[in-house]
Amino acid sequence: MITLGVVLLLIGLLANISILWTIGIILVVVGLALAVAGRLGHAIGGRKHWF
Repeated sequence: MITLGVVLLLIGLLANISILWTIGIILVVVGLALAVAGRLGHAIGGRKHWF
């Protein structure tokens, strides 16, 4: 999710498309929040691990 957010941020920046920029920021923030919650050992979506 973080990678997709960064890709959308770059495309939005290079193509000057603000909606891609906004979606990219949202995906990066949500991805980081899920990564931190997973590192702390919290179950996300009813699962302890995503592998």
